[in-house]
Amino acid sequence: MRSASHVRLIKSDETMKIVFGILLFIHGLIHFMGFAKAFDFGSMAHFTKEVSKPMGLLWSLTGLLFIVSGILYLMKKETWPMLALSAVVVSQILIFMVWKDAKFGTIANVVILLIGISGYGHHQFDKMIRTETKQLLQNIQAENLPVISKAAIDRLPEIVQKWMQSSGVVGKEKIVSVRLKQKGEMRTKPEGKWMPFTAEQYFNVKNPAFVWSTKVEFNSMVNMVGRDKLIDGKGEMLIKLSNVIPVVNEGNIEKINSGAMLRYMAEMVWFPSAALNDYIKWEPIDANSVRATFTLNGKSVSGVYEFSSEGNFKSFEADRYYGGKDDSKLEKWKVIASDYKEFNGVKIPNECSVIWKLEEGDFNWLNLEITELETE
Repeated sequence: MRSASHVRLIKSDETMKIVFGILLFIHGLIHFMGFAKAFDFGSMAHFTKEVSKPMGLLWSLTGLLFIVSGILYLMKKETWPMLALSAVVVSQILIFMVWKDAKFGTIANVVILLIGISGYGHHQFDKMIRTETKQLLQNIQAENLPVISKAAIDRLPEIVQKWMQSSGVVGKEKIVSVRLKQKGEMRTKPEGKWMPFTAEQYFNVKNPAFVWSTKVEFNSMVNMVGRDKLIDGKGEMLIKLSNVIPVVNEGNIEKINSGAMLRYMAEMVWFPSAALNDYIKWEPIDANSVRATFTLNGKSVSGVYEFSSEGNFKSFEADRYYGGKDDSKLEKWKVIASDYKEFNGVKIPNECSVIWKLEEGDFNWLNLEITELETE
């Protein structure tokens, strides 16, 4: 599913990272010129202003901070923004003190400041995801799980039984938690450009909940991060531009909550044994489709699953609010499977498209592929 544009953006992103790392190194080395001026090492004729020895030491310390932050940046360590931003503050103070000689260093400081703020925002975003994931998975018992028997699925509609058998969950332990990774492309409007994304998602299957985090390549210079979650029956959506600027921050309202619950229902096909949990009720429609109702904390949502005659998942469709605003209306929302793959001996729809069926036409806004999946 990875498109040529996706590959180009990845290569461009890696190139930009190398260039920025080199900038941190070079900018750091330039600061040692202040140290050399203070201690009369070599000819520093372009320094027209005297630099005291204590200030010279501060110049060298600042340069060292930039170099170390560059090393940490290239090593993808989370602490690099804090060092880089600290170095920028001290560096700019030093530049103001010898403005005539060092004013052009401000350009590098502005670039480092902007990228450093974005990096710090990413660090805080990751920290939030770790905290929420820990909350999601706390108190889950992953030992002595029941094995799914043929008798356990007998109460389900016939086509759902076929799905259980076709997917291969019969004879395996019931799932209580899931971790998966995705890649794909998304767009924000029907005629909008496709943007590559990668994502990671955690599910609590026993007490239905999830946390989904994503990085979207808006272009080679700017990215967006996003997080959707459902915990304790409450949904939240968060999108930040360049890891810092909130674009969407909505949560714990009826339209978001029900949308998050419907999303859980659609994505349940990645861990089919969840169909046996009491929070899902099944009602046959015809030979190949069923209506399911998901109840959580006294609130219910429902949707229709369609399967092939062999029991392979084909689609899930439900009425879902198109957005979370006060004027948002219910629209048909559909998830369609396009390919299948086995993970841990269970066959799932690993490639899917997500479509809003609007009055003006279908809006295919998301195409995704599951690349990794782990269960307990």
